[in-house]
Amino acid sequence: MKRRLFGLIFLLGIFFGCKEKPAPTPAASAGPGPSGSGAPTADKPKPGKELNLFAWSEYVPQEVIDGFSKETGIKVNYETYASNEEMLSKLLAGGTNYDLIQPSEYVIEALVKQKKLAPIDWSLVPNFKNIDPKLKGLAHDPENKYSVPWMTGTVGIVVNTDKIKDPIKGYKDVFQKKYKGRIVSLNDSREMVAWALEASGLKSNDITPENLAKVKPMLAEWVKLVKVFDSDSPKTAFLNGDVDIGVVWSGEAALLYQNNKKFSYILPEEGAHLFIDSLAIPDSAPNKVGAMMFMDYILRPEVSKLVSEKFPYTNPNLEARKLLTPDQLANPASYPPAGERETFRDIGKIASEVDKLVTDLKASN
Repeated sequence: MKRRLFGLIFLLGIFFGCKEKPAPTPAASAGPGPSGSGAPTADKPKPGKELNLFAWSEYVPQEVIDGFSKETGIKVNYETYASNEEMLSKLLAGGTNYDLIQPSEYVIEALVKQKKLAPIDWSLVPNFKNIDPKLKGLAHDPENKYSVPWMTGTVGIVVNTDKIKDPIKGYKDVFQKKYKGRIVSLNDSREMVAWALEASGLKSNDITPENLAKVKPMLAEWVKLVKVFDSDSPKTAFLNGDVDIGVVWSGEAALLYQNNKKFSYILPEEGAHLFIDSLAIPDSAPNKVGAMMFMDYILRPEVSKLVSEKFPYTNPNLEARKLLTPDQLANPASYPPAGERETFRDIGKIASEVDKLVTDLKASN
């Protein structure tokens, strides 16, 4: 399942200071051709024969890749990563020319600042119209110039209600001494710091040296209680009976709920943030046309539905949601109650301090 470990955003910090020039929004950009199909026309460049996709592992269904290749003749080379930091490290190091990457929102923001992404020609992605308007014009890509949402979700609490009868409302209810050795936590420094900030009455993006010092004692206690740190498949510890409570990705929680409704999903009362994973094109991509064709393909409702069936996060494609079953739409982890939720913002060089803080606390435990 999708992972969002945090760490090396500071690699981009050495380039800070660059500012983006204003650019037209999709509505002002070149629109779909006369046919409305988004297919390349005679006056547009043709796609390459191969597409190098660099994305989260267990996040792109094979049938989606196969369907795209069968229709277009473009071979898709799907290389996976387990964290945003791994993706950034390989992208910035060069050596491999990726055509498509799948960063989280705050990573897109950082890459845009450093001019590392290519703008999208919306005439090749007419199905962008299917995206929920609420997910357009957000802080990480305010002009909708560089990214297409893949899936969104929340981070919340899963409780095995057969084992834990106490009311659980927030992070402080999870990280209690009586649950020591029964807790699973995402192995994600930015996430854990955000939880501690919110549990302290601060905002998830209020990351300063002073606030890190403030939440350090809380985090030090929390890491001692955790049995498993797992961002890959935290649901596995629940299914194996190794843990009874934890903080996980909403897609993982949705799969647990599908398996057995004893697994309850709770949005933390201190605050739940929204994450957005999107497709974006590196500025060095050799097959930009093929990349945009893939973007448009996955935005077809019937294709986007396949992604939801395999990985039940919140689908940003409103037309695809119409194809989901009532049970899928009723899954409280996939489609939790509406509410105001922040997204993570790029925090620059202090990201290294976030990573060091949590790593050191784990090592001293």
